[in-house]
This record gives sequence, C-alpha cells and structure tokens, in this order.
Amino acid sequence: MHVLIIGSLGGELGKAARIAAARGAKLHHADDDRSALAQLRADAKVDLLLVELPHDIGTLVRCLAAERIVVPVVACGTDADASLAVQAIREGAREFLPLPPDPDLIAAILEAASGETHTMVARDPAMLTAVRRAEQVAASEASILITGESGTGKEVLARHIHRRSRRSAGPFVALNCAAIPENLLESEMFGHERGAFSGAIARRTGKFEAAEGGTLLLDEISEMDVRLQAKLLRVIQEREIDRLGGTAPVRVNVRILATSNRDLPAEMAAGRFRDDLYFRLNVVSLRIPSLRERPGDIAALADHYARRYADVNGVPMRPLSRAAHTLLAGHGWRGNVRELENTVHRAVLLATGDEIGADAIELAPGPGAPVQATSLAPGVSGLVGRTMDAVEQELILETLSHTLGNRTHAATILGISIRALRNKLRDYAQAGANVTPACAVA
Repeated sequence: MHVLIIGSLGGELGKAARIAAARGAKLHHADDDRSALAQLRADAKVDLLLVELPHDIGTLVRCLAAERIVVPVVACGTDADASLAVQAIREGAREFLPLPPDPDLIAAILEAASGETHTMVARDPAMLTAVRRAEQVAASEASILITGESGTGKEVLARHIHRRSRRSAGPFVALNCAAIPENLLESEMFGHERGAFSGAIARRTGKFEAAEGGTLLLDEISEMDVRLQAKLLRVIQEREIDRLGGTAPVRVNVRILATSNRDLPAEMAAGRFRDDLYFRLNVVSLRIPSLRERPGDIAALADHYARRYADVNGVPMRPLSRAAHTLLAGHGWRGNVRELENTVHRAVLLATGDEIGADAIELAPGPGAPVQATSLAPGVSGLVGRTMDAVEQELILETLSHTLGNRTHAATILGISIRALRNKLRDYAQAGANVTPACAVA
C-alpha cells in the first residue's frame, strides 16, 4: 500500500515511517498540506495519510472532502498532543497513532487501511479448482468477474491473478464501490479537472489512471449506480475515460477485474445492473466457494491466521489444539474466511498455555441456535425473543456511537473488518436506522 506522510521525518514520525516501510508500505512525503494535496491530485494510488500534529487536520479533511479525494487520515503525535488528538478525531481523522511508534499498532493501522490480507491459502479441492481456473486465465487480457459470498476472499484471488499476469510489474489498484458514496465514486474512478465542481481547485487523476499499465479491481461492482455503470461500459469499450469537467478523452491501458457478492442475473432482472456491462465484464467467470463448501481449507487457514496474529500482536506462536480444530471444523461460518480470521485472532489473544485450546474459541451462534435460559448472564434475558439480526444491529450502532462515529475503532471493538462494518451500516441507513455520521473519510 502507498502511505503519504505529512510532517518532519527527523524525529519520531521518521521512525514510524521506517516501521511502515519495513511492513511493506511504499512511502511518499510532504512537508505541508499544500504539497500533500498536490501529490494526492497527481496520484490516486495513495491509500493512507499519516499527519503529524499539530498540523491542522480539520482543514486538511475539509479540503479532501471539497476536492472529492477519498483517503483515510491518521493523526500522529506524542502524549503532549492528547487534546489535539481528540480534536483531530472529532474533525475527521480515522485514528490517532501515539509517538514514539509501536510497530504492532502501525501494522494494525496499515491492515485496517488496506482492508484485506492477501495471502492465498487453498487446500480443499473445491478451492484448488477455482485457483487453477484463475491461474489458467491470469496471463490473458480478458476481464474477469469474481463472485462469491462476502468474506470468501474475492480480492485475495484478484491479487493472485494480478501477480500471475503479464501486468504484474504494473500497479494493482482496488476501488471498493460499496464503501464510497455515490456522489464521490465517479470522481474517484475517472478523476476531475479544475473547476469541474465547487472545490475542484486543481486537476486530479482517478483510479483508472493510477492503474495505468496494471490492473484495476472494481470491488462489489453491483453496488454501483446504473448511471455510472453506463459510463464504465463506455470506458471498457473505448479504452478511454472522461475526467469530470474534461474536454478531451484520456486513453487508458488497464485490465479490469470485478467482484460481486450479489446474484447479478437477479440484479439485471430487477433493473439494477446493466446486461451489456455484465457481459463485458463476464468474459471469464470465477466463483469462489463459501467456506462451508471447502471444509478442507479450515485447518490450513486457521493455522495461517494463528501464526500471523501471533506475529502481529507480539505473542509467542502457539499451535491450535486438536479440540480447537474440531470445534472450528464443525462451525457453519456464515461470515466465511473473514469470520474465521477474526475468530482465530481473538483466540490468539485469549489463549493461555502452550497451545490454543477450544476454550479460547468464541464462535457466533448459528441460525436457530437454542438459547439456554439457565445460562443467561445479567442483562442478557432482555434479548430473548429478539432476532439475531436485530441484536447485532443494536450492538453495532451502539458501538459506533461509543466511538463517536469512528468506523475503524468500532470495527476493532466488534472484531469485524472495516469493510463488513461499512456494508452493514449502509444497509441499516437504507432501512431508515439512525447511523452516527462518519468522521469525514472514516
């Protein structure tokens, strides 16, 4: 991922930069907000801003919003900057990174910003079949549509395809169509010219130009508005984009991969997805089976995440016990690989002894699971008679309120990914729920 650092690199922020680089981040630097905005307009590959306090984060966030630049902001400062940190969070910073920097915290922030882990783990024949099909078409220039339930690893497979393609030396740029508001998505995709809208004080390139010579992943493309789908179709056909406010098309050389967790034929029948775009994207179709359909992957994935989160959290690596593996193998995994990842992450932190036992495995109840009245904790009895979905919604919304709208903090507390949280909040808002506003770009 690409990280832009705003501030002096001579002190503790410089140490944070070196730790981020050691964790695989590609670093960019700006001395002040003005030069940072100039870089962000010129290059849409930047995934995260680390901003040293006492820079005016509120003004920076407002400038980003005015120019429709969607990138998370992390404030960085010492204990002496505590009041400024609170103000920065209230004004739109997603996180506060205390200095001197903690390597594990930086790793967690980078992971939250990227939203995915990208290691391909496949042992089950059903998943191996999907991977082999992906590798068979990776070297081509064909557009690929990757489908599967939420949490199955669609972006992981897309990145695997890019690494096996002839474009592997070029950039891989992912754009989450579900996470960006409709009024910002067009500018984020195609960029804009100066004066294209109020706040567009300079030209900005979009994700298509950022992916030049490489691969652009349109993640959860079924969430894209039909009007914007028509513009995307023209880009695929003509291989050129029109920046917002532009007077001449811009040629692009990009391979397009797309993902969806929806039934696209049903979406087409309902008029929510264009038939012609579907057939343009679906030159090759790859379906990732749910974790329930690939039980042979559960043990391998669990062992992988046990090693990974032991390293991330700085705790000794401990194997999963046979009883723990048995418990994991018997679960329904409605949340697929993402649910398994979060479960093992919790177990790594909760386990005691030389191995991770079954007592450290906390599993979400399956649909229709009975509730034993005799085991209800104080306050839990008030939940009886309500659906799991209703209880989950209340928990998520209360947690979001507790974090003052900070999505990343809420996702961490809840033990789910930031992407899963955003998708749920979108659904709640569409159903009329009162969702605490996000901290600008959070």
